[in-house]
Amino acid sequence: MTYLSSIVKNRLEEKLSKLNKLRPLPKSAVQKLREKFQIEMTYNSNAIEGNSLTLKETFLVINEGLTVKGKPLKDHLEAKDHHTALEYLYDLIDKDKKHTISEMLIRNLHQIIIQETDKEWAGKYRNANVIIGGAKHTPTDALQVQKKMHDLISWLNQQKNKTNIIELAALLHHKLVHIHPFFDGNGRTARLTMNLLLMQAGYPLVIILKNDRKKYYDVLEMADGGKYEPLVKFIAQSIERSLDIYLKTLTPATTKQEKFISLTEISKTTPFSAKYLNLLARQGKLEAYKEGRNWLTSKEAIERYLKNRTRQRKN
Repeated sequence: MTYLSSIVKNRLEEKLSKLNKLRPLPKSAVQKLREKFQIEMTYNSNAIEGNSLTLKETFLVINEGLTVKGKPLKDHLEAKDHHTALEYLYDLIDKDKKHTISEMLIRNLHQIIIQETDKEWAGKYRNANVIIGGAKHTPTDALQVQKKMHDLISWLNQQKNKTNIIELAALLHHKLVHIHPFFDGNGRTARLTMNLLLMQAGYPLVIILKNDRKKYYDVLEMADGGKYEPLVKFIAQSIERSLDIYLKTLTPATTKQEKFISLTEISKTTPFSAKYLNLLARQGKLEAYKEGRNWLTSKEAIERYLKNRTRQRKN
């Protein structure tokens, strides 16, 4: 079953192809992007789970080793652990792009993520049942966790060459948080595992933004009920954001680049209101990515949307 529209799928494949054509990428530029994305990912992924450090504070804790006054020690340790887990992830990709995702690998990621905040359970499956506050879903019974994780890896190996990588990554993410194999750190582990699958396919690190937390939980809940399209679309938008940032940064200055501007600004030159463009962006019909709370798009993206719309009407 296909959950991603062919328009979005082709668009992402085209952008990945553009990025691949730029390879080998300049080492210094890639290193700077990696560092930026690692701090962003650490901040956002932890903030989704309630960590109180700001983006700037996360940077200072990781890069300068500073302690932020008034912030819990646990929040500092979570930032350092998550950053270490990302280093491990990049190391895996650099050494072996075909590294197999296994139960052991998932447990290794989890062990690093909570190594300083919950040593006793780092890398270990839970042995008691849990309830997720505010969620309708009740995670797998503790006695079934081992079997469910084994089944998850079997499913992943069967689907690898049959399912589109973006859909597969989104479904893997959902299945992992649905099982909820650990007492703590399930979301962070799932987001990193999903990223390993995508990065093996050449995609840059994908960040789910803290500002999108409510929507993120909403689409996961829909997936709990068997409705996967909203989750896949949501993950695809996060992938596109990373691709756009990489292309914007790495495309040579001699090449004509698309200029991404705010929806309010671009609406002045189009027949659409900023509100309608926002709707199109959120639905994945218009190429756009988020900076903070604001969507950005380009004149060329609007033109491509209009062309697609005309083509669909003719059909």
